[in-house]
Amino acid sequence: MKNLFALLAIAGLVMFAAPQAAMAQEDAATEMVVDTMSAETDSAAVDSAAAPVAVEEPVAAEPVETREVLSFHQTVKKYFIEGGATFMAFVLICLILGLALSIERIIYLNMATTNTGKLLEGIEGALGKGVDAAKEVCRDTRGPVASIFYQGLDRSSGSYEEVAKAIEDYGSVEMSKLERGLSWISLFIALAPMLGFMGTVIGMISAFDKIAEANTINASIVAGGIKVALITTVSGLIVAIILQIFYNYILSKIDSIVLDMEEASMDLVDLLYKRNLEGK
Repeated sequence: MKNLFALLAIAGLVMFAAPQAAMAQEDAATEMVVDTMSAETDSAAVDSAAAPVAVEEPVAAEPVETREVLSFHQTVKKYFIEGGATFMAFVLICLILGLALSIERIIYLNMATTNTGKLLEGIEGALGKGVDAAKEVCRDTRGPVASIFYQGLDRSSGSYEEVAKAIEDYGSVEMSKLERGLSWISLFIALAPMLGFMGTVIGMISAFDKIAEANTINASIVAGGIKVALITTVSGLIVAIILQIFYNYILSKIDSIVLDMEEASMDLVDLLYKRNLEGK
């Protein structure tokens, strides 16, 4: 019985001590894990503090390609040289001569414009003093209308048909004076694009010659010849367009003066005819 009680006491002690030992082991293991994690964290912090901080260097900006902006004068000069100064000189001569003739005609036509209404009133008032006074009014007035009136007054003593014929004949002379130089302007208008097209043909021939020499087709080989061809063509067309504008303006100005001449001549013939009837 004593031995039985002793065994039961030992068994109770063992059962009570076993959970306590297990709990102690678990607490020790937990403390070890915590200490390990703390040590790793401290080690990482020390490493991060000791490691040099990498500073990103600023990336240099790529240089921006800038193109020189040429003025209008520089651009024209550049293309003039690229088109061939020798050949482009002929196109330039057409422009200069055509503009010179056009400006001369415009100045002449503006000076030839006359206030026919005021001139007729002056002649009508001067006819009361005689034909010579009316002629003096015509001499003091510039323009083809005054010249035609002078010829009509010079033959005022004749019949109605004679006066009308004199005015008509001298009107044709004055009209030819107004149209003087227009044939040269029209020549330059036709010649400028022809020179441009000839430059086109010459440029294409040059391009094909370079292809034959290189024995291959390459854009860089034919680009120069084609560029010359296009520049000369554009230059000729520009010259023709400019001169055509001036030419059409001159034609419209001449038509206006001629119409004014015809209407004023009819009024003068009627005025002289009435005066002759009153004199009779």
